[in-house]
Amino acid sequence: MRDVTQILNAIQEGNARAADELLPAVYEELRLLAAQRLSQEKPGQTLQATALVHEAYIRLVGQEARDWKSRSHFFRAAAEAMRRILIDNARRKKGAKGGGRHNRIEYDAALIPDRADRSFDELLALNKALERLAENDRIRADLVKLRYFAGLTIAQTAEILGISEATAKRYWNYARAWLIREIG
Repeated sequence: MRDVTQILNAIQEGNARAADELLPAVYEELRLLAAQRLSQEKPGQTLQATALVHEAYIRLVGQEARDWKSRSHFFRAAAEAMRRILIDNARRKKGAKGGGRHNRIEYDAALIPDRADRSFDELLALNKALERLAENDRIRADLVKLRYFAGLTIAQTAEILGISEATAKRYWNYARAWLIREIG
């Protein structure tokens, strides 16, 4: 199997067969990232890792401008796609049509009332703050997306962003403090 960057370059050159090689090459890593991310979600999240990966992949492949320059660029796009899916899911559940005005009581949630509603509100607030951060500091916003929405480690994030681990840690600490101030 070819390297992900080679597959992405072949896709960009118009090789239709290369697109068939992409999903098997990245699927397990995307599924692991999705599972890590969903394990951090609060109660009330009904999306499963497999569904998140499939939806993200469909969105990525469905983009007209698939000009991914490298494996890192692809996984940044995947993290962004996962973020958008989770935000859309939270918005839908908060909406009246998705039952957002009704208190859904599940067995575990009965002990902690309104926990699911709080998690959706928190996710939407984080998204708004993250959009504001991206306006002024794209790399720190990308770092948060990769860490929070894709569940990557500092080392993985540093590699994808092309920065040192020490810089990634400093950016992470700054971005977390900035987001807490904005949200809180």
